[in-house]
Amino acid sequence: MAPWTLAALGAAALLSTPPAGGDEAEKPPPDVVVETDVGSFVLHLLPDAAPRHVRNFIETASAGGYDGTVFHRIVPGQMIQGGDPLSRDPSQVAEYGRGGFGLLRAEPSKKTFARGVVAAARCPTDPDSAGSQFFVVLTEQPALRGHYTIFGEVTSGMDVVDAIGEAGGDDGKPRRRVEMTVRLRDR
Repeated sequence: MAPWTLAALGAAALLSTPPAGGDEAEKPPPDVVVETDVGSFVLHLLPDAAPRHVRNFIETASAGGYDGTVFHRIVPGQMIQGGDPLSRDPSQVAEYGRGGFGLLRAEPSKKTFARGVVAAARCPTDPDSAGSQFFVVLTEQPALRGHYTIFGEVTSGMDVVDAIGEAGGDDGKPRRRVEMTVRLRDR
């Protein structure tokens, strides 16, 4: 079993338990560098907005859970989505977008879905179904406000995010495979 699976991350704890307090809670979260063959971009995590989602993202990244996954859903001019562990295997392309769910309850906010916002993907009919998948919006998306958990924002490399966004077709599927490697970087 891979280290980023439901059992290894303790799904019950992620669904209901807030992050532990103490000195660790006071330390700012690391920034995240997402590396692709298109280039790199940096995410700043927002633990005040979504502490469980931030903790899950850090744990998944630390375990290598994003490495080798792809941006499997790309809607040109709107968003890019990745983080599905099933997307490592090119022979499973029909299953892309179905993996990595069921770990987290929603942490809704009234934050605006401005360009560069990073949010948790979830099953369409279950707001409490997020997990490893995430998306970055390319343009403001007011209709998403209050429906998805925002847990980060792109602080540099938005031109790379835009370039990845150009790899999408009209059906939301990428025209080419854009793999990622995710690294944590202390601030």
